[in-house]
Amino acid sequence: MPHTILIVDDDPVQRRLLEAMVRRFGYESVTAAEGAEALAMLAGPPGGDIDVVILDLVMPDLDGMGVLAHMRERGIEKPVIVQTAHGSIDTVISAMRAGATDFVVKPVGAERLQVSIKNAMRMDALESEVRRINRQATNSLTFKDLVTKSPEMARVIRLGERTAKSTIPVLIEGESGVGKELVARAIQGASDRRGKTFVTVNCGAIPENLVESLLFGHEKGAFTGATEKHAGKFVEANGGTLFLDEIGELPLSAQAKLLRAIQHGEIDPVGGRKTVKVDVRIISATNRNLIELVRQGRFREDLFYRLNVFPIGIPPLRARREDVPDLARAFLAHFAASEKKRIRGFSAEALALIMSFDWPGNVRQLENAVFRAVVLADSDEITIAELPQIAAQVAGFPVKVPPLRSEAAPAVAERPPETVRIEVRDPNVLKLLDEHGDVRDIEELEADIIRFAKSHYRGHLTEVARRLKIGRSTLYRKLKQYGLDDGAVPPDVSDAA
Repeated sequence: MPHTILIVDDDPVQRRLLEAMVRRFGYESVTAAEGAEALAMLAGPPGGDIDVVILDLVMPDLDGMGVLAHMRERGIEKPVIVQTAHGSIDTVISAMRAGATDFVVKPVGAERLQVSIKNAMRMDALESEVRRINRQATNSLTFKDLVTKSPEMARVIRLGERTAKSTIPVLIEGESGVGKELVARAIQGASDRRGKTFVTVNCGAIPENLVESLLFGHEKGAFTGATEKHAGKFVEANGGTLFLDEIGELPLSAQAKLLRAIQHGEIDPVGGRKTVKVDVRIISATNRNLIELVRQGRFREDLFYRLNVFPIGIPPLRARREDVPDLARAFLAHFAASEKKRIRGFSAEALALIMSFDWPGNVRQLENAVFRAVVLADSDEITIAELPQIAAQVAGFPVKVPPLRSEAAPAVAERPPETVRIEVRDPNVLKLLDEHGDVRDIEELEADIIRFAKSHYRGHLTEVARRLKIGRSTLYRKLKQYGLDDGAVPPDVSDAA
C-alpha cells in the first residue's frame, strides 16, 4: 500500500505540480487549499492514512506556521516538509523549531523533493520506533503506538480501548507471532494501571513441576531445592498486569489454583500456611482452540469461562496486508539504527515482494526477515537480493543465489551470482514479469490469456470468445496471429471486435 502525501498550498498551479511529482514517485496524494482544511483532514479519519505533509508557509488566514503550532497543540505527529518562496534562514529556523522535518525552496526540483520525502519517512519511522520502545520499557505503551491501517486491527483497537477502562479478564486469541503481547501492553497503557508492573509468563515454557512455584511462589524448604523463599509472578505483578501467554499449555494441576486466584484475588504459595491477597489484572492469550481443549478434558471448563469474559481475536498478517509496508519500515528503522547502517528504505520491487508473501509466521517472521535483510544490505536500500528466502516462495521474483565453494577447494575467480527464476506454481496465475524482471509485452500477456482460456474450455472457441467478451472473428484472427489456431477454420460471419 503506497504512502499518502498531504499537499497544502493555496496556489492551485503549485498543488497540481506537486501532486504530479508525488504520483510520479509512486505515492498517493491528497490536497488542501488552506491551513484549516489541512488540520481538519489531519485530525479526522483521513489523518490516519497521511504519512507526510508538504506545507506552504505563506497562505491566507491560517498560514504554515499556524498549522505547525496547531499540530503540536493537538499532538498530531506527522513529518512536515515546509516550502517557501524566499528561503530566508530566519524563516527556516522558525519552521524547524515549530516541528518541521525539512524545508524546500519554491520551485522545488523533483529529485530534491523525492529525497526530502524519503528522509522524512525514514526519520518518522525511527522516531516512532524510539517512542514505542521507550513506552514499552516504562509500561506505558498505548494503542497509538500500534502500527496499523487495517480495518480489522481498528476493530481490535476499539475493543482493547473499551476493556482498558475496567478490570475485566481479557482473552486475546490469534496465531503465533501476530502481536498478542503488544495488544496486552497497550491495554495496560490505556488503563489506570499505566506505568505499573507488567509481568509476562509463557505458560508453555515452564516445566510442569515448577508451574505452581513460579506463578504462586513458595516458602523456603517447601520442596527439595527450595533454599530460598520465592514470591511468584502474581505477587510480582501486584498492582499491575499479569499476562499469561499460551494459557492453553497450562497443566491441569495449576488451573484450579489459577481459578481461585482470579475469582478471589488471593493465592496459596507452595508450602505456605496462609493465603496472600493480590491485586492483579489478568490478560491471557492463546493460539489454540480452548473450546476444543475443554472438550478433550485438557482445560477446565470453569476456568475457560472465567478467562473468556472478553475475547479479542487478532487477525493474521495475511488478512491485513495493508499493515505490511509500515511494519516493515518500522522494523527497518529499528534494526538499521541498532546495526549502525544508513538504509533509507525498500526498493519498489522489494515492497511488492513482501506484500505478495503470506507470512505464515506473521509479524514475528516479518521482523526477522527485515533484520536479516538489514544485516545483508550493502547499499542504502533493501532489495529482493536481501530477501532470498522470501523471494524463493513467491512466484515471479528472481532469487540471487551465490555460487557454492568448498572451503577446501582452491580459490577461483568470483563468478557473478546466478539468477534463478521461480516458476509459477498455480496455473491460474498470470506471470507479469519477464526473466529480466521487466513487465512483459501486452501481446505476450494476451497470448497467454487466450492460450489458457482455450485450454480451460477444452478448445470450445465459441465459449472462449464469449468468456473473453470478444467476437469470434477477432478470436480466430488472434489465434492465427499468435500461432494458436491449430488449423481452426474461422466462422463465415464476421463479428465486431
